[in-house]
Amino acid sequence: MPAGTPLKDMDVVQLAQDELEALHLCDGEDMTQEEAGACMGVSRGTVQRLLATGRKKVATVLIHKKALSIGMAHAMATPVRVQKKTIRDVVT
Repeated sequence: MPAGTPLKDMDVVQLAQDELEALHLCDGEDMTQEEAGACMGVSRGTVQRLLATGRKKVATVLIHKKALSIGMAHAMATPVRVQKKTIRDVVT
């Protein structure tokens, strides 16, 4: 958020919890979409959709200097820890 701008005066873009999880697993933990899907209990196609919408929202926030809300409307949430799992952890 731009320095000195009150949150109440900013447009807020909401990033869903599942979008954040997909971004974290694929971009942060370098998992494949298939591995991330297994960890999240969703299909690879769903992970692909979550990544596309999540990345677009993050880019919008950065480019247009908007506030980012994660998982709840109009409130800044604390980061969520996602335990790193491998495909073997999920399958076995």
